[in-house]
Amino acid sequence: MEMKKRVLLELRNRKPKDVAELVVDNCRSSDGEVEGLTEEYSELEILSMVNVGLSSLSKLPALPKLSKLEVSDNLISGDLDSLVEKCPNLTYLNLSGNKIKELSSIKTLQSLKHLKSLDLYSCEVSSLQEYRPSVFQLLPQIKYLDGYDPQDNELPDSNDEEDEDDDDDVAGPHVHDDDDDDEDDDESSEVEEGEVGLSYLMKEGIQD
Repeated sequence: MEMKKRVLLELRNRKPKDVAELVVDNCRSSDGEVEGLTEEYSELEILSMVNVGLSSLSKLPALPKLSKLEVSDNLISGDLDSLVEKCPNLTYLNLSGNKIKELSSIKTLQSLKHLKSLDLYSCEVSSLQEYRPSVFQLLPQIKYLDGYDPQDNELPDSNDEEDEDDDDDVAGPHVHDDDDDDEDDDESSEVEEGEVGLSYLMKEGIQD
């Protein structure tokens, strides 16, 4: 399916300004450029264009709220200046499986001050000697490269964090229920009264 048609299809009767997440993976760009997206997608926060035949991002519209961009498995070799200009609030960028060969191709990403996570695995640049320390030095603002920080600690999975929160709720401290205590007290009182009454009747019967 052509990229323009796929973008329209994913609108699903919404207006572009109402779309916060857009996934158009595995469609086809006719000329290697971004197609069908306009500045009307002003509220877009997550955009995924995996394996669509992109060779350039120069026609990406201004997306000021975009924080996550997935463009893995394309043909992008550089020309990333448009990202800095049009998507200044990116925090996550996945360029894995593209044609990036030199560190100089990603130097412009220094201007993305909010960028925290960058993926370049399966790009030719990732086979360079001292690849990881070089990227962290070139882009000091990023915390994770290919899913790991400089100390090789893995990027936390948001789902794992949610599971931990759920576990805390389940295993939380037991709340003391006063109602249970009241019910127990009532039952004890009824038993005691019953025992006293029975003793009294037995005593009266003996005396008679």
